[in-house]
Amino acid sequence: MIAPALPRPLVWLGLAGLLPQALCLASLAVAPSWQWVALAAGCFYAAIILSFLGGLWWMAGLLSGERRAWVYGLAVVPSLAGWAALLPWLVGWPWPGPSLLALGLILLASPLADAVIARRIAMPAGWLGLRVMMALGLGLLTLGLAMG
Repeated sequence: MIAPALPRPLVWLGLAGLLPQALCLASLAVAPSWQWVALAAGCFYAAIILSFLGGLWWMAGLLSGERRAWVYGLAVVPSLAGWAALLPWLVGWPWPGPSLLALGLILLASPLADAVIARRIAMPAGWLGLRVMMALGLGLLTLGLAMG
């Protein structure tokens, strides 16, 4: 449960992070002529959020005094995945549909890494619950864009 455990601004701002992806998805229905822009913007947003997530994992390791490389290695994976998802655009391969699919699946799986980290590094009460909500929301919205 996240309700009383985390500060309200953290919860609201975290969940507000779903709005850009929701707007991209909504624009597919409202403004079909902007389809490519909505898909590209959604792809870039998902990649940026993954990179941000890796930064959170890195900082959790740093603040906990973790000396082993495992958390820092895990923390760079989201940035590399986001970067890899944007590469097809640069070389003219099919994009952004396949990249959105990959990013959506990675976002959905990201709470698994949070759970691994939380078993070894103390996290604030309610954090995992909020992460599951944010990952589920953004992952499903990103998959919705991939299908659009």
